[in-house]
Amino acid sequence: MAFAIGACIGSFLNVVIYRVPNGLSVNEPRRSFCPKCKTQIPIWLNIPLLTWVMLRGKCKWCHSPIAFRYFLVELLTAICFLALFKHSIARYDLQGVLALWVFAALLIAATFIDFDHFIIPDSITIGGTVVGLIASFAIPALHGPTLNWWQGGLQGVIGAAVGFGFLWLIVLMGKMMFGKIHHRWDEPVDFEISQPGGEEAPILIQLGEHTYEWGDVFFRNWDRLELDTKELLFDDETVGFKDRFRVLGDCLEVDGRRVEIDTVKKVSGKITSAVVPREAMGFGDVKFMAMIGAFLGWQAALFTIFAASVVGAVVGLSQKLVFREKWSRPLPFGPYLTLGAFLWVFTGPAIWFWYLGIFRSALGKG
Repeated sequence: MAFAIGACIGSFLNVVIYRVPNGLSVNEPRRSFCPKCKTQIPIWLNIPLLTWVMLRGKCKWCHSPIAFRYFLVELLTAICFLALFKHSIARYDLQGVLALWVFAALLIAATFIDFDHFIIPDSITIGGTVVGLIASFAIPALHGPTLNWWQGGLQGVIGAAVGFGFLWLIVLMGKMMFGKIHHRWDEPVDFEISQPGGEEAPILIQLGEHTYEWGDVFFRNWDRLELDTKELLFDDETVGFKDRFRVLGDCLEVDGRRVEIDTVKKVSGKITSAVVPREAMGFGDVKFMAMIGAFLGWQAALFTIFAASVVGAVVGLSQKLVFREKWSRPLPFGPYLTLGAFLWVFTGPAIWFWYLGIFRSALGKG
């Protein structure tokens, strides 16, 4: 039964993973549909796991391939639900298992969205944090077998604060250490800041052969795009300047004079160097850690960050060295946080206390 419930929830998670980051409602249309031909899928062809096998991974109407990932999400969710039930029913009773099922569903949805879009939506992180805090008050056994309701809730609040705060500090440190990309050219190159697709399209920043989206450059109020500018045009009209031109998150600055972004549709010219701000980690990961801490507590939050960092470093270095990927290529961190959280649920406390024991022994010998 746990496996079957997990498969059904996995089918719904496929809807969430596809629709939420694309701004679509998970309720309208109510039925799933083929992403290619948009034909709504009837109930008798929407049986988790079985339908994909029966149709051999193809749409019944347009025969377009149905990604194996749909089957994978359903199978993975089913296995997680079964494993959580067998591992946790004796410790938490059915209410605790239900809370962990909700937690697992949030983790899986966040993981696959992060893989596709390098974001974790607020509906998962902030909404999940609220659900985790409610669960901590309602099911204090999530944090300890002898805790009452307010002690469990307090552990959830502390866990959310520690998860959020600790990862936020890591983000700030990463920003200070690795938060700039330097570009230099021997000869002046063209630069342009515009919305080539119209008013609704993202603002693109073209620096020579390098292209960035506005949201990837300006993450905080103090972020600055520094340009060694040789020629400057606003809406194809030359702008005179003496000393410096730079781009801020909310305005343009010419020789210290503020120019509102809304008054200029296109900025262009020539530059010989650029210093581009960048993020070591997205803020969605920080909020994601608050959710994990709310469900599992502060010790789990610290363990999750530690485990995710180790696994992420190993996988990231392997991709760079073995597959020769560019060092500047972004990597989603959410999946590693998910893995760390699952490790804590199943084996984390034992690993954590074993590691602390080794650490204390080393300090004692010193």
